[in-house]
Amino acid sequence: MPNKETILVVDDEIGPRESLRMILKSLYEVHTAASGEEALRFIQANNVDLVLLDLNMPGRSGFGVLEAIKDFRSDIEVIVITGYKTLENAKEAIRLGAEDFIPKPFNVPDIVAMVARVLEKRRKNLKIKPLAE
Repeated sequence: MPNKETILVVDDEIGPRESLRMILKSLYEVHTAASGEEALRFIQANNVDLVLLDLNMPGRSGFGVLEAIKDFRSDIEVIVITGYKTLENAKEAIRLGAEDFIPKPFNVPDIVAMVARVLEKRRKNLKIKPLAE
């Protein structure tokens, strides 16, 4: 059986962080981080396929974390999850490389479907990438 894809949930609030972990743990290998710095340390030490990233955290902002993730490994997909959904935030997240943007409170079926869609796209891109080189 192939290894489960790895998801890192990054949110300074324990409620959303643990909710996402519980929702996704039966389908994926799910890890959590309570800060952007903790998330970046985890990503540098582990293979991660997808990051679910809160924008508004103390310390380094979600935008800064997103930029650092993409600078470190551009193939890691990122879905931004935030309670502060604005058009400006969405545009900035996409500009920095986020694959999608979803507001809190999130709808469980929507999150599960979005994660599956983004990971499927990543699998296809990884298969195509060697052919293009």
